[in-house]
Amino acid sequence: MTALLLGVIYLSFISLGLPDGLLGAAWPVMYRQMEVPVAWAGAVSMIISAGTILSSLQSDRLTIRFGAGRVTAVSVAMTMLALFGFSVSGSFWMLCLFAIPYGLGAGGVDAALNNYVALHYSSRHMSWLHCMWGIGASVGPYLMGLALTGGFGWQAGYQWVGMIQLALTALLVCSLGLWQKRLGAGTNAEEKPRAMSLREVLAIPGAKAVLVTFFCYCALESTTGLWAGSYLVLSRGISEETAARFVSLFYLGITVGRGLNGFIANRFRDETLIRAGQGVIVAGLVCLMLPLGESGALAGLLTIGLGCAPIYPCVIHATPAHFGAERSQAVIGVQMASAYVGSCLMPPLFGALAGRLTTGLFPWYLLVLMALMVLMHERLVRGTRA
Repeated sequence: MTALLLGVIYLSFISLGLPDGLLGAAWPVMYRQMEVPVAWAGAVSMIISAGTILSSLQSDRLTIRFGAGRVTAVSVAMTMLALFGFSVSGSFWMLCLFAIPYGLGAGGVDAALNNYVALHYSSRHMSWLHCMWGIGASVGPYLMGLALTGGFGWQAGYQWVGMIQLALTALLVCSLGLWQKRLGAGTNAEEKPRAMSLREVLAIPGAKAVLVTFFCYCALESTTGLWAGSYLVLSRGISEETAARFVSLFYLGITVGRGLNGFIANRFRDETLIRAGQGVIVAGLVCLMLPLGESGALAGLLTIGLGCAPIYPCVIHATPAHFGAERSQAVIGVQMASAYVGSCLMPPLFGALAGRLTTGLFPWYLLVLMALMVLMHERLVRGTRA
């Protein structure tokens, strides 16, 4: 039963990644058909991010009241409805409308599943869980590409992914009993933790440090994904086609790295793997800074991706150890919100700096985020050490 439920959880995280790259892959066609400026994709993205932040902050109350299984099933169903809504949207305002359940569903799945796996499974499964997200994030744009090149239109791409989400929703509903059995194996069903407010979470020793750590990590990851290509083209003189391939290696490094990290995660402490990942990121940034040509840029982006691999899952998995199982859902929910804020704000900030100054600041910008992340993580470890 445990293995069956774990399979369901893995599939759920693949589904979480599936929609993430759809808008970016389809927007070059969508904005022309809807006759809106290309920059308006940012508005849709901001609405989705706002929804994920809101649902992450409410995940503690929802999970305590309804359970992780029900929250996950309803969240995937909301995402499924939003995808089908996107597929029938003929105007921009409809995209904005369906972006609301899109974001709310994604945040609910993320926070609920991360906490559930952190509480009930080993560190290796947390790494493999986020590897599953990488698979989903890679498959989604591929399906959209098939829809566009096959002449089916971007609407079909959203419909195909929506049908996958529909099948997963049915699977999650059928598996609700497994979640209850797994929960009852290690806890007293009569004992339910009390939902915590944001102020109470922030008052926990070490909470602010872990929030800044997560903020910096997700800001670094999202800034790299968004601006690495522009940096390579504008500051390193690399062709657009080559730069696009190099950026894909960054995500490949994250996905492969998390798969490999799962094989060693149970042998090392989460803090050790986080520090190792941070060191690898710094090595990748040094490769980007040195005048090593295309080979240095290639090695740098791949190395940064490999360094990013263990940090996100290990920070999440260590949360119950740092803050206690009874408070982990509340803390993880706020961590997810902090992550989305970092992903939402810091890439545009770099864009503003690059516009005024130069894209050559890219590795230095990432190095500043890296330094703050290291400082806050060390403060977290010292402040919560038993």
